[in-house]
Amino acid sequence: MPEGDTVYRAAAALDRALTGHRLTVTDFRVPAFATVDLTGGTVVRTLARGKHLLTRIDHDRAWTVHTHLKMEGSWHIYATGDKWRRPTPQVRVVLGIDGRCAVGFSLGIVEVVPRQEEAALVAHLGPDLLGPDWDIDQALARLSSDPGRPVGQALLDQRNLAGIGNMYMAELCFTSGVHPGSPIGAVSDLPRLVRRARLMLEANKERAIQSTTGDLRPRERMWVYRRDKSPCRRCGTPILVDVLGDPGLERAAYWCPSCQPAD
Repeated sequence: MPEGDTVYRAAAALDRALTGHRLTVTDFRVPAFATVDLTGGTVVRTLARGKHLLTRIDHDRAWTVHTHLKMEGSWHIYATGDKWRRPTPQVRVVLGIDGRCAVGFSLGIVEVVPRQEEAALVAHLGPDLLGPDWDIDQALARLSSDPGRPVGQALLDQRNLAGIGNMYMAELCFTSGVHPGSPIGAVSDLPRLVRRARLMLEANKERAIQSTTGDLRPRERMWVYRRDKSPCRRCGTPILVDVLGDPGLERAAYWCPSCQPAD
């Protein structure tokens, strides 16, 4: 699942491409909204809220196009006449203006709602690590409300804080010396972990190549994520990977058994 900084960049790209322009094409290729036509409307803004994208459009009334990338989704910007880089059957949304269009592929959520209903779509989310609502005290309170919950699950729960996916979860657990299956109440310095989470996303939000080590070279960008069987950068112990989490919510977790011993 894309991380919060990936969604932030997608929102910024859509905002640069569409905001202030009149739509010449709107094509929603999902059954519930296939007949919606916002052609002639003006794009007001696109913003990210956690892993959700909200594109505001003024037409006959104020609307919001709500999309979520889920596991496979992406938004691309194309000049008129450019060949699309993903197959046409994967297209879920097309928003076109004179000279270019934004195409959403394999989007996990596509909704068109009246603007006044926008807040309800994201009301369940915790403080957004990259948003203007960021509140570390509220994030810490939410994370600490269930001290026996595994830290990996707690960090991935968007109701606690919004923007962390598998990659940042694994990297944060490693840099904090915590096994992802350990209870979050056992984390010795939870405020430091959360501050580090925000620093990691802030460092990566403007660049397409993510890194938590500060090294942008291939295979050198991460501490443990997707480095299973490779030696730990700190101690040389082979990195492990396993599926952790409740049934239906399982996620791959990566850790060093020496630097992050299980409780």
